[in-house]
Amino acid sequence: MFKIKGLRRRWLLNTVAIICVLGLICVFTITAVISANHYASLEKELRNKAETTAALFADFSGESSKDLCQSCITYTRGLHLADTMQLQFICIEDKTAVSSNGLPMDKVPDTQDVSDAMEHGRISVFSGTDPILEERVMSVSIPVTEKSGTIVGVFRYISTTRETDNKIAMAGAISIIALIVVLVAVLISGNYFIHTILLPLRQIIEKARRITSGSYGIQIQTRYDDEVGELAQSINEMSLKISENEKMQTDFISSLSHELRTPLTAITGWSETILGDEELDENTARGVKIIHREAARMTEMVVELLDFTRIQDGRMTLNMELADIRGEFEDTIYMYGSRLSQEGISLEYEEDDAEIPEVSCDPKRLRQVFLNILDNAAKHGGEGKKIQVGISFEDDHVVVRIRDFGCGIPEDELPLVKKKFYKGSSKARGSGIGLAVCDEIVQLHGGTLILENAQGGGTLATIRIPASQ
Repeated sequence: MFKIKGLRRRWLLNTVAIICVLGLICVFTITAVISANHYASLEKELRNKAETTAALFADFSGESSKDLCQSCITYTRGLHLADTMQLQFICIEDKTAVSSNGLPMDKVPDTQDVSDAMEHGRISVFSGTDPILEERVMSVSIPVTEKSGTIVGVFRYISTTRETDNKIAMAGAISIIALIVVLVAVLISGNYFIHTILLPLRQIIEKARRITSGSYGIQIQTRYDDEVGELAQSINEMSLKISENEKMQTDFISSLSHELRTPLTAITGWSETILGDEELDENTARGVKIIHREAARMTEMVVELLDFTRIQDGRMTLNMELADIRGEFEDTIYMYGSRLSQEGISLEYEEDDAEIPEVSCDPKRLRQVFLNILDNAAKHGGEGKKIQVGISFEDDHVVVRIRDFGCGIPEDELPLVKKKFYKGSSKARGSGIGLAVCDEIVQLHGGTLILENAQGGGTLATIRIPASQ
Protein backbone atom coordinates (compact mmCIF):
# COMPACT_ATOMS: atom_id res chain seq x y z
CA MET A 1 0.00 0.00 0.00
CA PHE A 2 1.35 3.42 -1.00
CA LYS A 3 2.21 5.57 2.02
CA ILE A 4 2.81 9.31 1.95
CA LYS A 5 5.67 10.24 4.27
CA GLY A 6 5.82 13.65 5.91
CA LEU A 7 3.21 16.28 6.71
CA ARG A 8 4.53 18.61 4.02
CA ARG A 9 4.09 15.98 1.29
CA ARG A 10 0.65 15.08 2.57
CA TRP A 11 -0.34 18.73 2.56
CA LEU A 12 1.04 19.22 -0.96
CA LEU A 13 -0.88 16.20 -2.23
CA ASN A 14 -4.14 16.81 -0.37
CA THR A 15 -4.36 20.60 -0.64
CA VAL A 16 -2.23 21.92 -3.48
CA ALA A 17 -3.15 19.08 -5.81
CA ILE A 18 -6.86 19.65 -5.18
CA ILE A 19 -6.47 23.41 -5.71
CA CYS A 20 -4.61 22.72 -8.97
CA VAL A 21 -7.35 20.40 -10.23
CA LEU A 22 -10.17 22.76 -9.21
CA GLY A 23 -8.22 25.75 -10.60
CA LEU A 24 -7.71 24.06 -13.96
CA ILE A 25 -11.39 23.16 -14.09
CA CYS A 26 -12.21 26.84 -13.41
CA VAL A 27 -9.75 27.97 -16.09
CA PHE A 28 -11.27 25.64 -18.69
CA THR A 29 -14.80 26.63 -17.66
CA ILE A 30 -14.05 30.38 -17.82
CA THR A 31 -12.29 29.97 -21.16
CA ALA A 32 -15.17 27.93 -22.55
CA VAL A 33 -17.77 30.47 -21.38
CA ILE A 34 -15.81 33.41 -22.80
CA SER A 35 -15.27 31.51 -26.05
CA ALA A 36 -18.99 30.72 -26.34
CA ASN A 37 -19.93 34.35 -25.63
CA HIS A 38 -17.50 35.78 -28.17
CA TYR A 39 -18.51 33.34 -30.89
CA ALA A 40 -22.18 33.91 -30.12
CA SER A 41 -21.65 37.67 -30.35
CA LEU A 42 -19.80 37.35 -33.66
CA GLU A 43 -22.46 35.03 -35.05
CA LYS A 44 -25.17 37.45 -34.02
CA GLU A 45 -23.39 40.35 -35.70
CA LEU A 46 -22.91 38.40 -38.95
CA ARG A 47 -26.50 37.11 -38.89
CA ASN A 48 -27.89 40.64 -38.42
CA LYS A 49 -25.84 41.97 -41.33
CA ALA A 50 -26.90 39.05 -43.53
CA GLU A 51 -30.59 39.49 -42.70
CA THR A 52 -30.40 43.27 -43.24
CA THR A 53 -28.73 42.83 -46.62
CA ALA A 54 -31.24 40.15 -47.70
CA ALA A 55 -34.12 42.41 -46.66
CA LEU A 56 -32.65 45.26 -48.70
CA PHE A 57 -32.75 43.19 -51.89
CA ALA A 58 -36.23 41.86 -51.25
CA ASP A 59 -37.55 45.03 -53.02
CA PHE A 60 -35.64 44.02 -56.16
CA SER A 61 -37.23 40.58 -56.40
CA GLY A 62 -39.32 41.74 -59.41
CA GLU A 63 -36.27 42.13 -61.57
CA SER A 64 -34.94 39.38 -63.80
CA SER A 65 -32.51 36.91 -62.38
CA LYS A 66 -29.67 38.44 -64.32
CA ASP A 67 -30.47 42.01 -63.22
CA LEU A 68 -30.90 40.92 -59.60
CA CYS A 69 -27.54 39.19 -59.64
CA GLN A 70 -25.92 42.25 -61.20
CA SER A 71 -27.39 44.50 -58.50
CA CYS A 72 -26.06 42.18 -55.79
CA ILE A 73 -22.62 42.12 -57.41
CA THR A 74 -22.53 45.91 -57.64
CA TYR A 75 -23.60 46.23 -53.99
CA THR A 76 -21.01 43.73 -52.84
CA ARG A 77 -18.13 45.40 -54.67
CA GLY A 78 -19.07 48.83 -53.38
CA LEU A 79 -19.44 47.82 -49.70
CA HIS A 80 -16.63 48.78 -47.32
CA LEU A 81 -16.22 46.64 -44.17
CA ALA A 82 -13.60 46.18 -41.48
CA ASP A 83 -10.36 44.39 -42.39
CA THR A 84 -11.43 41.27 -40.53
CA MET A 85 -14.79 41.03 -42.29
CA GLN A 86 -15.99 40.83 -45.88
CA LEU A 87 -19.16 40.26 -47.87
CA GLN A 88 -19.22 37.69 -50.65
CA PHE A 89 -21.91 37.14 -53.28
CA ILE A 90 -22.17 33.85 -55.10
CA CYS A 91 -24.17 33.87 -58.34
CA ILE A 92 -25.82 30.52 -58.97
CA GLU A 93 -26.48 31.03 -62.70
CA ASP A 94 -22.86 31.50 -63.86
CA LYS A 95 -21.16 29.97 -60.78
CA THR A 96 -19.14 33.10 -60.00
CA ALA A 97 -18.35 34.86 -56.78
CA VAL A 98 -17.28 38.40 -55.88
CA SER A 99 -15.98 39.91 -52.64
CA SER A 100 -16.27 43.31 -50.97
CA ASN A 101 -12.49 43.55 -50.48
CA GLY A 102 -12.04 43.94 -54.26
CA LEU A 103 -9.89 40.82 -54.63
CA PRO A 104 -10.90 38.37 -57.39
CA MET A 105 -12.27 35.00 -56.27
CA ASP A 106 -10.99 32.11 -58.36
CA LYS A 107 -13.64 29.67 -57.16
CA VAL A 108 -16.96 29.53 -55.40
CA PRO A 109 -16.81 28.77 -51.67
CA ASP A 110 -18.05 25.25 -50.94
CA THR A 111 -18.47 25.42 -47.19
CA GLN A 112 -21.54 23.95 -45.49
CA ASP A 113 -23.31 27.30 -44.99
CA VAL A 114 -23.16 28.10 -48.72
CA SER A 115 -24.48 24.65 -49.66
CA ASP A 116 -27.37 24.91 -47.15
CA ALA A 117 -28.34 28.38 -48.41
CA MET A 118 -28.30 27.28 -52.09
CA GLU A 119 -30.02 23.94 -51.69
CA HIS A 120 -32.49 24.60 -48.88
CA GLY A 121 -32.99 28.35 -49.13
CA ARG A 122 -32.29 29.03 -45.46
CA ILE A 123 -29.82 31.09 -43.50
CA SER A 124 -26.89 28.97 -42.34
CA VAL A 125 -23.76 29.40 -40.19
CA PHE A 126 -20.29 27.92 -40.63
CA SER A 127 -17.37 27.98 -38.20
CA GLY A 128 -14.03 26.41 -39.04
CA THR A 129 -11.13 26.64 -41.48
CA ASP A 130 -12.04 28.28 -44.75
CA PRO A 131 -10.54 26.33 -47.70
CA ILE A 132 -9.98 29.53 -49.72
CA LEU A 133 -8.63 31.83 -46.99
CA GLU A 134 -6.91 28.91 -45.23
CA GLU A 135 -7.60 30.30 -41.76
CA ARG A 136 -10.28 29.96 -39.11
CA VAL A 137 -13.42 31.93 -39.94
CA MET A 138 -17.09 32.26 -39.09
CA SER A 139 -19.52 32.87 -41.95
CA VAL A 140 -23.26 33.35 -42.28
CA SER A 141 -24.90 32.65 -45.70
CA ILE A 142 -28.41 33.80 -46.66
CA PRO A 143 -30.16 33.12 -50.01
CA VAL A 144 -31.33 35.85 -52.44
CA THR A 145 -34.55 34.90 -54.21
CA GLU A 146 -36.54 36.42 -57.07
CA LYS A 147 -40.31 36.99 -57.02
CA SER A 148 -41.03 33.38 -58.10
CA GLY A 149 -39.03 32.08 -55.14
CA THR A 150 -36.12 30.87 -57.22
CA ILE A 151 -32.75 31.26 -55.52
CA VAL A 152 -30.50 33.37 -57.72
CA GLY A 153 -27.55 33.77 -55.38
CA VAL A 154 -26.21 33.80 -51.85
CA PHE A 155 -24.89 36.63 -49.70
CA ARG A 156 -22.14 35.41 -47.39
CA TYR A 157 -20.79 37.51 -44.55
CA ILE A 158 -17.45 36.09 -43.42
CA SER A 159 -15.14 37.16 -40.62
CA THR A 160 -11.81 35.77 -39.45
CA THR A 161 -11.87 34.56 -35.85
CA ARG A 162 -8.25 35.58 -35.29
CA GLU A 163 -9.15 38.52 -33.10
CA THR A 164 -11.78 36.50 -31.24
CA ASP A 165 -9.35 33.64 -30.71
CA ASN A 166 -6.73 36.09 -29.41
CA LYS A 167 -9.24 37.46 -26.89
CA ILE A 168 -10.11 33.92 -25.77
CA ALA A 169 -6.40 33.02 -25.48
CA MET A 170 -5.80 36.21 -23.50
CA ALA A 171 -8.65 35.34 -21.14
CA GLY A 172 -7.23 31.84 -20.69
CA ALA A 173 -3.73 33.20 -20.03
CA ILE A 174 -5.08 35.66 -17.46
CA SER A 175 -7.00 32.84 -15.78
CA ILE A 176 -3.85 30.67 -15.64
CA ILE A 177 -1.80 33.57 -14.25
CA ALA A 178 -4.49 34.14 -11.62
CA LEU A 179 -4.37 30.43 -10.76
CA ILE A 180 -0.57 30.56 -10.46
CA VAL A 181 -0.78 33.63 -8.20
CA VAL A 182 -3.34 31.84 -6.01
CA LEU A 183 -1.15 28.72 -5.88
CA VAL A 184 1.94 30.76 -4.96
CA ALA A 185 -0.02 32.53 -2.22
CA VAL A 186 -1.35 29.19 -0.93
CA LEU A 187 2.14 27.65 -1.06
CA ILE A 188 3.73 30.54 0.83
CA SER A 189 1.03 30.79 3.50
CA GLY A 190 0.60 27.01 3.76
CA ASN A 191 4.34 26.38 3.88
CA TYR A 192 4.69 28.88 6.71
CA PHE A 193 1.81 27.23 8.55
CA ILE A 194 3.28 23.75 8.04
CA HIS A 195 6.66 25.06 9.19
CA THR A 196 5.09 26.30 12.45
CA ILE A 197 3.83 22.74 12.98
CA LEU A 198 6.87 20.79 11.77
CA LEU A 199 9.46 22.78 13.76
CA PRO A 200 7.97 22.03 17.20
CA LEU A 201 7.11 18.49 16.07
CA ARG A 202 10.74 17.85 15.13
CA GLN A 203 11.80 19.16 18.54
CA ILE A 204 9.22 16.90 20.19
CA ILE A 205 10.42 13.88 18.15
CA GLU A 206 14.08 14.59 18.98
CA LYS A 207 13.33 14.97 22.72
CA ALA A 208 11.07 11.88 22.67
CA ARG A 209 13.93 9.86 21.14
CA ARG A 210 16.26 11.09 23.86
CA ILE A 211 13.70 10.10 26.49
CA THR A 212 13.41 6.67 24.84
CA SER A 213 17.21 6.27 24.99
CA GLY A 214 17.17 6.99 28.73
CA SER A 215 17.50 10.78 29.07
CA TYR A 216 14.57 11.02 31.48
CA GLY A 217 13.49 14.37 32.88
CA ILE A 218 14.35 16.54 29.85
CA GLN A 219 11.73 19.13 28.91
CA ILE A 220 10.39 20.36 25.57
CA GLN A 221 10.07 24.12 25.13
CA THR A 222 7.20 25.34 22.93
CA ARG A 223 5.61 28.75 22.43
CA TYR A 224 2.40 27.49 20.85
CA ASP A 225 -0.73 27.16 22.97
CA ASP A 226 -2.48 24.63 20.76
CA GLU A 227 -2.63 20.87 20.16
CA VAL A 228 1.14 20.77 19.52
CA GLY A 229 1.69 22.59 22.81
CA GLU A 230 -0.58 20.12 24.59
CA LEU A 231 1.39 17.22 23.10
CA ALA A 232 4.68 18.76 24.28
CA GLN A 233 3.24 19.35 27.75
CA SER A 234 2.02 15.74 27.96
CA ILE A 235 5.48 14.44 26.98
CA ASN A 236 7.08 16.79 29.53
CA GLU A 237 4.84 15.38 32.27
CA MET A 238 5.60 11.83 31.14
CA SER A 239 9.33 12.57 31.14
CA LEU A 240 9.18 13.94 34.69
CA LYS A 241 7.13 10.98 35.93
CA ILE A 242 9.56 8.50 34.36
CA SER A 243 12.51 10.44 35.80
CA GLU A 244 10.98 10.32 39.28
CA ASN A 245 10.24 6.60 38.97
CA GLU A 246 13.74 5.89 37.66
CA LYS A 247 15.28 7.81 40.56
CA MET A 248 13.14 5.90 43.04
CA GLN A 249 14.12 2.62 41.37
CA THR A 250 17.82 3.53 41.30
CA ASP A 251 17.79 4.65 44.93
CA PHE A 252 16.05 1.44 45.93
CA ILE A 253 18.52 -0.74 44.00
CA SER A 254 21.49 1.17 45.40
CA SER A 255 20.19 0.93 48.96
CA LEU A 256 19.34 -2.76 48.60
CA SER A 257 22.72 -3.54 47.04
CA HIS A 258 24.59 -1.89 49.90
CA GLU A 259 22.42 -3.75 52.41
CA LEU A 260 23.16 -7.07 50.69
CA ARG A 261 26.93 -6.62 50.56
CA THR A 262 27.42 -6.95 54.34
CA PRO A 263 25.63 -10.30 54.80
CA LEU A 264 27.10 -11.65 51.56
CA THR A 265 30.60 -10.74 52.70
CA ALA A 266 29.92 -12.55 55.97
CA ILE A 267 28.52 -15.61 54.19
CA THR A 268 31.48 -15.78 51.80
CA GLY A 269 34.01 -15.31 54.57
CA TRP A 270 32.53 -17.88 56.92
CA SER A 271 32.02 -20.41 54.12
CA GLU A 272 35.72 -20.12 53.27
CA THR A 273 36.58 -20.56 56.97
CA ILE A 274 34.39 -23.66 57.26
CA LEU A 275 35.84 -25.15 54.07
CA GLY A 276 39.27 -24.79 55.63
CA ASP A 277 38.32 -27.30 58.34
CA GLU A 278 40.00 -30.60 57.47
CA GLU A 279 37.58 -32.59 59.65
CA LEU A 280 34.54 -31.46 57.62
CA ASP A 281 32.60 -34.43 56.26
CA GLU A 282 32.04 -34.79 52.52
CA ASN A 283 28.30 -33.94 52.41
CA THR A 284 28.72 -30.86 54.59
CA ALA A 285 31.68 -29.70 52.51
CA ARG A 286 29.63 -30.09 49.32
CA GLY A 287 26.81 -27.98 50.81
CA VAL A 288 29.20 -25.29 52.01
CA LYS A 289 30.81 -25.15 48.54
CA ILE A 290 27.35 -24.55 47.04
CA ILE A 291 26.76 -21.80 49.61
CA HIS A 292 30.15 -20.24 48.79
CA ARG A 293 29.55 -20.44 45.03
CA GLU A 294 26.05 -18.94 45.22
CA ALA A 295 27.21 -16.21 47.59
CA ALA A 296 29.96 -15.32 45.12
CA ARG A 297 27.43 -15.23 42.29
CA MET A 298 25.14 -12.96 44.31
CA THR A 299 28.11 -10.73 45.15
CA GLU A 300 28.82 -10.34 41.42
CA MET A 301 25.18 -9.40 40.85
CA VAL A 302 25.37 -6.83 43.67
CA VAL A 303 28.49 -5.33 42.05
CA GLU A 304 26.67 -5.14 38.73
CA LEU A 305 23.70 -3.47 40.40
CA LEU A 306 25.94 -0.91 42.07
CA ASP A 307 27.65 -0.18 38.75
CA PHE A 308 24.24 0.14 37.16
CA THR A 309 23.12 2.74 39.74
CA ARG A 310 26.34 4.67 39.11
CA ILE A 311 25.58 4.70 35.39
CA GLN A 312 22.02 5.85 36.02
CA ASP A 313 23.20 8.68 38.29
CA GLY A 314 26.07 9.62 35.99
CA ARG A 315 28.58 8.69 38.73
CA MET A 316 30.41 6.03 36.70
CA THR A 317 34.00 7.25 36.42
CA LEU A 318 37.23 5.77 35.09
CA ASN A 319 40.66 5.74 36.72
CA MET A 320 42.67 6.28 33.56
CA GLU A 321 46.30 5.19 33.25
CA LEU A 322 48.63 3.88 30.58
CA ALA A 323 48.20 0.12 30.59
CA ASP A 324 49.01 -2.95 28.56
CA ILE A 325 45.58 -4.15 27.42
CA ARG A 326 47.07 -7.35 25.97
CA GLY A 327 48.51 -8.20 29.40
CA GLU A 328 45.21 -7.48 31.14
CA PHE A 329 43.34 -9.59 28.59
CA GLU A 330 45.76 -12.53 28.80
CA ASP A 331 45.62 -12.48 32.61
CA THR A 332 41.82 -12.55 32.42
CA ILE A 333 41.63 -15.53 30.05
CA TYR A 334 44.30 -17.38 32.03
CA MET A 335 42.32 -16.90 35.24
CA TYR A 336 38.98 -17.71 33.62
CA GLY A 337 40.29 -20.61 31.51
CA SER A 338 40.69 -22.95 34.48
CA ARG A 339 37.13 -22.30 35.56
CA LEU A 340 35.85 -23.03 32.04
CA SER A 341 37.84 -26.26 31.83
CA GLN A 342 36.04 -27.48 34.96
CA GLU A 343 32.77 -26.99 33.06
CA GLY A 344 34.09 -28.91 30.04
CA ILE A 345 34.53 -25.77 27.86
CA SER A 346 37.83 -25.18 26.05
CA LEU A 347 39.13 -21.62 25.78
CA GLU A 348 41.24 -21.14 22.63
CA TYR A 349 43.46 -18.07 22.52
CA GLU A 350 44.49 -17.03 19.01
CA GLU A 351 47.73 -15.17 19.63
CA ASP A 352 48.73 -12.23 17.43
CA ASP A 353 52.44 -11.42 17.38
CA ALA A 354 51.83 -7.83 16.20
CA GLU A 355 52.83 -5.20 18.75
CA ILE A 356 50.00 -3.54 20.68
CA PRO A 357 50.96 -0.21 22.29
CA GLU A 358 50.00 0.80 25.79
CA VAL A 359 46.66 2.59 25.87
CA SER A 360 45.18 5.10 28.28
CA CYS A 361 42.38 3.14 30.00
CA ASP A 362 40.96 1.88 33.27
CA PRO A 363 42.45 -1.65 33.50
CA LYS A 364 40.13 -2.74 36.30
CA ARG A 365 37.01 -1.76 34.34
CA LEU A 366 38.24 -3.35 31.11
CA ARG A 367 39.00 -6.58 32.96
CA GLN A 368 35.43 -6.41 34.26
CA VAL A 369 34.21 -6.16 30.66
CA PHE A 370 36.34 -9.11 29.52
CA LEU A 371 35.17 -11.29 32.42
CA ASN A 372 31.51 -10.40 31.90
CA ILE A 373 31.56 -11.20 28.19
CA LEU A 374 33.46 -14.44 28.78
CA ASP A 375 30.92 -15.37 31.43
CA ASN A 376 28.08 -14.62 28.98
CA ALA A 377 29.78 -16.78 26.33
CA ALA A 378 29.98 -19.63 28.82
CA LYS A 379 26.38 -19.27 30.05
CA HIS A 380 24.66 -18.71 26.69
CA GLY A 381 27.00 -20.59 24.31
CA GLY A 382 28.40 -23.24 26.60
CA GLU A 383 26.69 -26.03 24.70
CA GLY A 384 29.24 -25.43 21.92
CA LYS A 385 31.97 -26.53 24.39
CA LYS A 386 34.41 -24.04 22.88
CA ILE A 387 35.18 -20.31 23.13
CA GLN A 388 37.69 -18.57 20.85
CA VAL A 389 39.32 -15.29 21.90
CA GLY A 390 41.83 -12.97 20.30
CA ILE A 391 43.32 -9.49 20.55
CA SER A 392 44.85 -7.38 17.77
CA PHE A 393 45.74 -3.81 16.78
CA GLU A 394 43.72 -2.54 13.79
CA ASP A 395 43.31 1.00 12.44
CA ASP A 396 44.64 2.66 15.62
CA HIS A 397 42.25 0.55 17.74
CA VAL A 398 42.84 -2.32 20.13
CA VAL A 399 40.31 -4.95 19.03
CA VAL A 400 39.23 -7.84 21.29
CA ARG A 401 37.07 -10.63 19.85
CA ILE A 402 35.29 -13.28 21.92
CA ARG A 403 33.29 -15.95 20.12
CA ASP A 404 31.25 -18.86 21.40
CA PHE A 405 29.84 -21.75 19.39
CA GLY A 406 26.37 -21.89 20.87
CA CYS A 407 23.01 -21.33 19.18
CA GLY A 408 23.54 -17.59 18.74
CA ILE A 409 21.11 -14.73 19.40
CA PRO A 410 17.73 -14.47 17.60
CA GLU A 411 17.92 -11.70 14.98
CA ASP A 412 15.02 -9.76 16.51
CA GLU A 413 16.81 -9.71 19.89
CA LEU A 414 20.22 -8.49 18.64
CA PRO A 415 19.36 -4.74 18.86
CA LEU A 416 18.05 -5.23 22.42
CA VAL A 417 20.64 -7.41 24.16
CA LYS A 418 22.63 -4.42 25.49
CA LYS A 419 19.59 -2.77 27.03
CA LYS A 420 19.26 -2.86 30.80
CA PHE A 421 17.29 -5.76 32.32
CA TYR A 422 16.80 -7.37 28.90
CA LYS A 423 17.27 -11.17 28.93
CA GLY A 424 15.34 -12.15 25.81
CA SER A 425 14.54 -15.80 25.25
CA SER A 426 17.61 -17.03 27.15
CA LYS A 427 16.90 -19.22 30.17
CA ALA A 428 20.35 -18.63 31.69
CA ARG A 429 20.43 -17.02 35.12
CA GLY A 430 21.46 -13.39 35.43
CA SER A 431 20.31 -9.85 36.18
CA GLY A 432 20.14 -8.70 32.56
CA ILE A 433 22.30 -5.63 33.22
CA GLY A 434 25.82 -7.04 32.73
CA LEU A 435 26.02 -6.16 29.03
CA ALA A 436 24.48 -2.74 29.66
CA VAL A 437 27.27 -2.01 32.18
CA CYS A 438 29.92 -3.35 29.77
CA ASP A 439 28.59 -1.20 26.94
CA GLU A 440 28.70 1.89 29.16
CA ILE A 441 32.30 1.18 30.26
CA VAL A 442 33.43 0.69 26.65
CA GLN A 443 31.66 3.90 25.58
CA LEU A 444 33.36 5.81 28.40
CA HIS A 445 36.65 4.65 26.84
CA GLY A 446 35.46 6.09 23.49
CA GLY A 447 35.06 2.62 22.04
CA THR A 448 32.31 0.33 20.81
CA LEU A 449 30.91 -3.04 21.84
CA ILE A 450 29.29 -4.99 18.99
CA LEU A 451 27.37 -8.24 19.43
CA GLU A 452 26.50 -10.26 16.32
CA ASN A 453 25.89 -13.79 15.15
CA ALA A 454 29.05 -15.38 13.77
CA GLN A 455 29.22 -17.29 10.51
CA GLY A 456 28.83 -20.98 11.19
CA GLY A 457 26.90 -20.42 14.43
CA GLY A 458 27.50 -18.85 17.80
CA THR A 459 27.85 -15.26 18.96
CA LEU A 460 30.76 -12.90 18.29
CA ALA A 461 31.48 -10.02 20.67
CA THR A 462 33.84 -7.33 19.33
CA ILE A 463 35.33 -4.65 21.60
CA ARG A 464 37.14 -1.74 19.94
CA ILE A 465 39.15 0.68 22.13
CA PRO A 466 40.84 3.65 20.40
CA ALA A 467 44.57 3.85 21.07
CA SER A 468 44.79 7.65 20.65
CA GLN A 469 42.68 9.33 23.33
